[in-house]
Amino acid sequence: MHHHTPFSNQDLERPDLYINRELSWIDFNRRVFQEAKAIRHPLLERAKFLSIFETNLDEFMMIRVAGLKEQATSSASKKVRSPDGRTPEQQLHSVRQHLAPLIQDVRRYWRDTLLPLLAEQHIHILDYEQLNQQQRAAMLNYFENEIFPVLTPLAVDPGHPFPHISNRSLNLAVVISDTAHGERFARVKVPASLPRFVPVPVEQDEVAVAAFVWVEQVIAAHLKRLFPGFAVLESYAFRVLRDADIELQEDEAGDLLLLDIIEQEVRERRFGIVVDLAVNPSIPLRIQNLLLENLEISEKDMTIIDGPLGMGDVMELYNLDRPDLKDTPFTPRIPTFLHSGTDLFTAIQRNDLLLHHPYDSFGTVVEFIQAAAHDPHVLAIKQTLYRVGSNSPVVKALLEAVENGKQVAVLVELKARFDEENNITWARELESAGVHVVYGLIGLKTHTKVAMIVRKEEHGLRRYLHIGTGNYNAGTARIYEDLCLLTCRPEIGSDVSDLFNALTGYSRQADYRRLLIAPVSLRRGIAERIEREIHLHEQYHNGRIIFKMNALTDPGIIALLYRASQAGIPIDLIVRGICSLRPGLEGISETIKVRSLVGRFLEHSRIYYFGNNARPEIYIGSADMMQRNLNMRVESLVPIESQVLQRVIYEQILRPELSDTANAHMLQADGHYVHIQPSGEEAAFDSQAWFMQHPLFNHNEDGESPDKTISALPSSS
Repeated sequence: MHHHTPFSNQDLERPDLYINRELSWIDFNRRVFQEAKAIRHPLLERAKFLSIFETNLDEFMMIRVAGLKEQATSSASKKVRSPDGRTPEQQLHSVRQHLAPLIQDVRRYWRDTLLPLLAEQHIHILDYEQLNQQQRAAMLNYFENEIFPVLTPLAVDPGHPFPHISNRSLNLAVVISDTAHGERFARVKVPASLPRFVPVPVEQDEVAVAAFVWVEQVIAAHLKRLFPGFAVLESYAFRVLRDADIELQEDEAGDLLLLDIIEQEVRERRFGIVVDLAVNPSIPLRIQNLLLENLEISEKDMTIIDGPLGMGDVMELYNLDRPDLKDTPFTPRIPTFLHSGTDLFTAIQRNDLLLHHPYDSFGTVVEFIQAAAHDPHVLAIKQTLYRVGSNSPVVKALLEAVENGKQVAVLVELKARFDEENNITWARELESAGVHVVYGLIGLKTHTKVAMIVRKEEHGLRRYLHIGTGNYNAGTARIYEDLCLLTCRPEIGSDVSDLFNALTGYSRQADYRRLLIAPVSLRRGIAERIEREIHLHEQYHNGRIIFKMNALTDPGIIALLYRASQAGIPIDLIVRGICSLRPGLEGISETIKVRSLVGRFLEHSRIYYFGNNARPEIYIGSADMMQRNLNMRVESLVPIESQVLQRVIYEQILRPELSDTANAHMLQADGHYVHIQPSGEEAAFDSQAWFMQHPLFNHNEDGESPDKTISALPSSS
């Protein structure tokens, strides 16, 4: 390693050292699309990845692009530049430039590759033109019975103003002719309640055949039923996306109930400014202009898509009963420390416990709350809820705890994006059952994942804690990769108590003993540890940093990582989504490798590993290295203090992930990602498949976990 003179910090904030976060996100979604192309996935899983690509993209448009549009029009932030030196206007331009070809690639791949493969498997997605007489008769019948009654044709003329086009809605622009007035325009909304793929009857041979036609084509074919007495000339599909980011005007909130405001916001979201109008190339200029004018946007906000609009609905195909075309079902493990019938509290007293979802069952977490609800010695349960999902076993357990006379306090984050309505429902139900429900801190989103159980034992009160990287949501726990720690260490318990007091009462707690808490001590805590690593490395030359997270965009943290790399510390970053750091720049980030894992499970855990001169320090928790997480949210990272667990996280989670040659893409200095290939004759190593086969622990009865052989791992890359 040849040493360069270190740059000053100011130099490390040069725009050319940063990758634009929006473009980095587009690259992430491109990696999702690559999973749809990966032949190692069964066919319906590939279709599913295509659908995830589209729903991701919708959300990106509704949140990020909407935010940029707003900045570009507001005089205050017009000139503000991103860390990589672009104005909002320039960012919008490059986002559109990068997205247009990608959106088209997805349609081409669907048409040229996936449709023929589906057809080979006797799943046919047809165009209406391809249907025979018999099938058309069946479609007419379906239209009359299932579709016609729920359609609302809306005329647009001097007596009828242009109708409101709701967010994410698919519509038909219809042109009809009237002998008296010439050409008229109408809009027909495709109701979201209808399946997008209408089943078409087919002659069944020996094999089971499934055939479908797009619902908008069925509607288009029967428009004359909607406009009797008029000639229907033509119709064109279009789809609208609006700004869906809830920005609470908190100062204006005054004494209005936060809950009511958010309910209001959720309703208003349907009326946010239009950020995207998607149309097919066949749409005539006059209709296109009519839409642009009435939606109050310019053609810069229009996407021309040659192929189906809104392909998120492709997910419907996943419901087909074709197990042969899906991943082999996988059953999460019940950790061994629960097999022996020891109760959870005793197990936690003996050792800190670590769970790795989805490989370890989320049921254990539910069980932890249920055990507390029914244990006569438990006095109180306190918990944060961010995204709970519907009919949640966790919420059910909390309600049972109240019935059993426990004190239950819950912090519900209402602003969990796209889950507000769900969370409002839960909050009201919990409140009416007598739970103390608190709604986040004004101006801060509570993103931390913690639960605390207070239990009366012979030597006084003991606190049992669950601190995790994921939500208390049994549904997503099957597909999200997350970690959680179960512990009853007194100092961590005191910290969590202080944290709950800060969340529910008045407290300006700034010093925590063990936890790193945003917005008070988390940024400083990570920064000090990177600096300590640099300092120790200069003395002992054994520095090491490994961070695993969903996103890395914070310029301050990135500049520190550049400094650590200049000091010669080997740094591995596992960043699933957005990464603004440029690895491998000479004299700046030569020792940094950045990889992204995208596979069957959504990598979601955050792990921060510091070598600390051979006395490793490891944190896990809810925080990514983004400005909003460090400054605007309540987040927590908890240290892993058990040496057994430290070794397990390093050897059995980080090492396999750093050795992955199946799901991994390596970020290049220029911002491109390259799929990592196995070297030579080696078979690709899939860390997710490896986790399914290898439990973290083989506990023997005394609770100690013997070191497992990790011989199954390929040589570390």
